[in-house]
Amino acid sequence: MASVPQPTVTREQHQSSSLADTIRNTIRRLSFDLTSGSQIHAQNYNRIPHHHHDFHDLGSEDVYENAIDDDEHESRSITHSATVPVTPVTNEVTDTAQRHGFYQAPHAATTSQLFAAPPLTPLTLVGYGERTKNRLLSPALAEEIRHLLPLRLQLYDTWRLCYSLEQHGVSLTTLYSLSVPPRTASRPGYVLIIEDNLGGIFGAYLNEYPHPTKNGRYYGNGECFLWKSRVITRTPNASTASLALAGSDSDSASIRSVNIQFRAFPYTGINDYMILCEPGFLSVGGGDGKYGLYLDDRFEKGISNSCPAFGNEPLSECGAKFGIVGVEIWRISSV
Repeated sequence: MASVPQPTVTREQHQSSSLADTIRNTIRRLSFDLTSGSQIHAQNYNRIPHHHHDFHDLGSEDVYENAIDDDEHESRSITHSATVPVTPVTNEVTDTAQRHGFYQAPHAATTSQLFAAPPLTPLTLVGYGERTKNRLLSPALAEEIRHLLPLRLQLYDTWRLCYSLEQHGVSLTTLYSLSVPPRTASRPGYVLIIEDNLGGIFGAYLNEYPHPTKNGRYYGNGECFLWKSRVITRTPNASTASLALAGSDSDSASIRSVNIQFRAFPYTGINDYMILCEPGFLSVGGGDGKYGLYLDDRFEKGISNSCPAFGNEPLSECGAKFGIVGVEIWRISSV
């Protein structure tokens, strides 16, 4: 009986057959692992204590095709859809977490909520006399300035008036002497406020108390800044005004809404010309022969130009030169 000749398998055919077997076995193993593994993962997931009660379902849907059975000459496609069931934390999980020393948060919280700074307490302005009419600093304006201060100073909720032109007279020397901080004050800050002859309110924040120096030496650091504000009064329309005034003897001025436009000019880093004080003047910001803010010793005339130290625009609506109506210095410290 003649022997049946066996087919000759080339090296290339053998490698192709081995590759097909490898792919087929891999696909079968993946389908089994995904089916059983997702169940195991879901069971283990529910045993883990979590900090948040709200979860998003995790789903995956993968389609595996081209699993070819060379013996039967047919193609198969394996479709697997695995959705991990997620359940809220139960009492059993909470008890397990407590036994193993895990912390169980009482409620879900975002990162911004966890690291958000606590709200600041309202400011108290101390120092105005009962007869003082021209008060330059309002609580609303003080809050605008407060948010730009160093964090250590934002926590202080009491600002103290050191000098007021109306209360203490026209004297730069008096301003210097009343601004000296108590010995117990640790790194206080100072707010300089100016009112010009058009009613504009502007000024500067100083990280040191204003005092004259020898040889024209500048002082201060990058915490200093210039600022300006403008009060905008809005009168409500006729219908709103009539409703607000119904049954009341108040005039229209009592229902006007007052808003403050505030703009600050922080340190640019171009130079170190922050504060320069002499017996004859007080100035903040400098460079290129210009002052960001300049006051003479009699508080009659002031100057405000754009300066490199703060990159500011002129603070007064009067222009570079303005008439001075009011001056105040406030100290921010624990005492």
